[in-house]
Amino acid sequence: MSRDHAQSAETPFLELLARGALADAYEQPVLRARAEGGPAERTDALERAKHLALRVRSELEGRRRREAELSALFETAHDLAGLRDLDAVLRAIVQRARSLLGTDVTYLSLNDPDRGDTYMRVTEGSVAARFQQLRLGMGEGLGGLVAQTARPYVTDDYFEDARFRHTGTIDAGVRDEGLVAILGVPLMLGHHVIGVLFAADRRARVFEREQIALLGSFAALAAAAIDTANLLAETRSALAGLERANEIIRDRSGVIERASDVHDRLAELVLRGGGVHDVAAAVSQVLDGTVEFTEATAAPEHALEASRADGHVVRHKDDWIAAVAAGDELFGALVLRGHPGLDPVDQLTLERAAMVTSLLLLARRSAAEAEQRVRGELLDDLLDARDRDPRLLDDRARRLHADLSAAHVVLAARLDATEADADQEADARRRLWAAASHLAATRHGLAAARDGGTVLLLPLTDGDSATDLARRTARHLGRAVHEAVTVGASAPVRDLAARPEAVAAAYTEAGRCLDTLRLLGRGGDGAAAEDFGFLGLLLAGDQNVPGFVERTIGQVVAYDERRGTELVRTLDAYFACGMSPARTKEALHVHVNTVAQRLERVGRLLGDDWQSPDRALEIQLALRLHRLSAPARP
Repeated sequence: MSRDHAQSAETPFLELLARGALADAYEQPVLRARAEGGPAERTDALERAKHLALRVRSELEGRRRREAELSALFETAHDLAGLRDLDAVLRAIVQRARSLLGTDVTYLSLNDPDRGDTYMRVTEGSVAARFQQLRLGMGEGLGGLVAQTARPYVTDDYFEDARFRHTGTIDAGVRDEGLVAILGVPLMLGHHVIGVLFAADRRARVFEREQIALLGSFAALAAAAIDTANLLAETRSALAGLERANEIIRDRSGVIERASDVHDRLAELVLRGGGVHDVAAAVSQVLDGTVEFTEATAAPEHALEASRADGHVVRHKDDWIAAVAAGDELFGALVLRGHPGLDPVDQLTLERAAMVTSLLLLARRSAAEAEQRVRGELLDDLLDARDRDPRLLDDRARRLHADLSAAHVVLAARLDATEADADQEADARRRLWAAASHLAATRHGLAAARDGGTVLLLPLTDGDSATDLARRTARHLGRAVHEAVTVGASAPVRDLAARPEAVAAAYTEAGRCLDTLRLLGRGGDGAAAEDFGFLGLLLAGDQNVPGFVERTIGQVVAYDERRGTELVRTLDAYFACGMSPARTKEALHVHVNTVAQRLERVGRLLGDDWQSPDRALEIQLALRLHRLSAPARP
């Protein structure tokens, strides 16, 4: 297919991408070409261009979705930090939860202790009036199951699910709304469920674990907003009812202003991309103490679990512990050191800081996982040679700060030991992939999980060799996962965007090197095909005969070419005569001193050990391959 044909085939799809057309519109250029009865080559080109354009469209939509998710988290944290109108915050939470999960409907119900039932507080995407006005008896419906167990529940098909108690009123409202799949997570204040946050679709759908955790985070934000609003309401009631309360509020106004200030600071930190330790430093200034983020394993276990269960800070000796958690996942704790007494508002400040920290960690992890997936997808495409458009491959690589035109080495890495338990084995492989992905990101390379191990594509710097890179990678990954990791490396490969098939061949070569290391009992080491001498010819995926000859006798061949000497011919004769100088001089019809001088020159070029058994074997093989690869003389 000509380049003009390819470019003309791409044009209509580029226009569709530019105006953000729906996926169905990408079929039209192909259908028009078939209807017009054009050449098959033109139709095939349009078909290929369509698939590439749809892939680009999917990639762009994925990025927009991830950006929207992060933006929603940050905006919600900002709203909570400057809470003024509870209804506005709850509406924002429900709207952003719907946007995050991409569901048809989201809604939030709250318990009414006076009437002993539950009512709809906020809905988003609902079209049925009866559904919006539902009041549910305690323990009824999916929400009743969530409230009773204080755990998230999900149903793929509401009307076919018998785990919870159906009632005519609830079923009628759900049927009016047309809901099928429903996810509910509890709103917790301490040990008490005060309501339920729902996400629902009008079609069958499976909610992923990450989506459940994200909705749980929004439920925690909603509960915190309600808790904060209740505190503000109590304060306002005290101001209206008691004159003495006015004096207390004046005395504490500075503290409240300080709490508001830290909320604004935390929101600003999150929005400008600050880290966990930046949040701890900001809170340290406000609370006039030392606040540190501590991993879960380093925090006092009893106090950490109590804070996580209660949702508030817990005192531990002279310190205060605030659990940093999202849904069922515990990240660690914010620890305020050396404050035996702490004002309730300062306690609230520390709790809000812990919540912002959990959102920040979730957002950072989501971004890191997204980048790891993109790097893995690009390497998978190169290994499988699915995407042969060099410009598209180059563009994808550049977005990851990788340069496919530079020299790279493909490395196959695998854990040396095998775990007896399948779950432990899977966990070890995940740790290896995570360490390899981090290494690839810092080295501007790519990494993907494959064949029970990990494959990396790393750039080769000047003065470095594939062997050096393999050994360094084995040591680095071994330290990261605390287990021996064996690494096999390919010979350097270049221009991978134009030659994606070279990556698959190099991966095969690297895998052979890895298997050879393990067979030789060198687990936990790294090596390339060039480390195995002539055995490397069997390992190299492209049977690199010229490379082996060059490494073994290249200096002798080059010397003959420059000086017009016959060192190669003398070496051939020397080995053919059983390494006897006397018989060699007869075969060459020269004086024995000439043979000695030539062999001395060979020793200077190849090194003093050139006649050792191992070197002599490789030199003889290289001589034979050189002779066989030379053009026949007329």
